[in-house]
Amino acid sequence: MADLEPFGPIGIIAHTANEEFVRAVSNILFEKRKKRVALKSNRFTDTPGYLRQDYMMESELVRFQTGEGKFQLGESVRGHDIYIITDVLSRNIEIEMFGQKHVLSPDDHYRDLLRIISAVSGKAKRINVIMPFMYEARTEVRNTARDSLDCAAVLQQLYELGVENLIVFDPHDERIANAVPLMSIDMPRSAYKIISTLLNKFDSLRIDKDSVMVVSPDESGVNRGIFYSSMMNLPLGIFYRERDYTQKVDGVHPVKDYKFLGDDVSGKDILIVDDMINSGSTMLRTSEKLKAAGAGNIYCLSPFGLFTDGLEVFDKAYNDGTIRAVLCTNLIYRTPELLSRDWYIDVNMTPYVARIIDALNVDESVFDLIHSTSRISDLLGQMRIGELLDEFDEN
Repeated sequence: MADLEPFGPIGIIAHTANEEFVRAVSNILFEKRKKRVALKSNRFTDTPGYLRQDYMMESELVRFQTGEGKFQLGESVRGHDIYIITDVLSRNIEIEMFGQKHVLSPDDHYRDLLRIISAVSGKAKRINVIMPFMYEARTEVRNTARDSLDCAAVLQQLYELGVENLIVFDPHDERIANAVPLMSIDMPRSAYKIISTLLNKFDSLRIDKDSVMVVSPDESGVNRGIFYSSMMNLPLGIFYRERDYTQKVDGVHPVKDYKFLGDDVSGKDILIVDDMINSGSTMLRTSEKLKAAGAGNIYCLSPFGLFTDGLEVFDKAYNDGTIRAVLCTNLIYRTPELLSRDWYIDVNMTPYVARIIDALNVDESVFDLIHSTSRISDLLGQMRIGELLDEFDEN
């Protein structure tokens, strides 16, 4: 890392819901900086607060019986460079309201985030928010004149409260940044860690245009598909949804048919890429159509696995041989049941998040870190060199 001065001592604040993830980030950050201090790699390693055994700030979210809450700090944050890491999709926290059980929703988690910001505002030297899954990112545009613009409202509120840096991963649409043109928003991709994890788990997977194809399950994810296919030098296929615009069902125009645009998939392994797995119906419908067309192994890749309709449909698809594996990151909460599935592979993003915090703390440029195209190219280049060496040894 360049010889850059820290903005201030790092302080990390977690919601109760994602404390385990944040603890792992803090531990990795400590190990990184401990090595740097031992080597005296820059003149700021002796700065007070640069190296701490635990970067997590002592804090507590208090909940009243009415469901209202408040945030309390157990130590001073004055002069600190604060990083609030939140998971708005956590569904592992249950509270009691008026004698009944209530699972905290994304709305509840966002309200808690605002509580944390208000508690540290005016005392912390800088406030940064890491929100891997952007709250309300699917409501970034108006489909009708009567729709609310929730994502824009959220971004403007965070900016007005003094958040200087916002980090969101793989947003549904990067144009959400237009709502707050003066706010620093970084949008790192999880593609490098997903690809590297895939190749480590399935070393027999040959990444070449004759063996593998990237597929976008719908036309809205074309840019994401183009990114994966261009980085891996693979052909791209797209499923196009033909809708019936004469009627609406549950507020949307129903899909009449799915049409595939792309090369022949016979015998090819398929990488289906999407920004999230919600219920999983799109991924599985795409997998079934590709399998019927003669595709080989099918791998479903997505940063966020929500599985809102349960895991049984994926169990069936795996047992039927429709899919080989599903890869999602640990940026959001995953149930113990999901982690126990043979078809599910967890992609560990904690080192990446720790690296981002480490860089932002010294105001280091994070462009190359966020846009990981060179690292993906290097990874695939090393893999192809290894394949050539294997072939040479065999001959």
